[in-house]
Amino acid sequence: MRDIVTVACEQCKNRNYTTTKNKRKTPDKLTFKKYCPSCRTHTVHKETK
Repeated sequence: MRDIVTVACEQCKNRNYTTTKNKRKTPDKLTFKKYCPSCRTHTVHKETK
């Protein structure tokens, strides 16, 4: 039931992280505040396809 999703930086659009999520419990897109090595800062990362 858990799917692997890719998380991309909102500023530079680099796909930096992967994580899993349960599609039944969280049908909306995930957002995290994580470190982006390209931007060298903590930025908002949003789920992509």
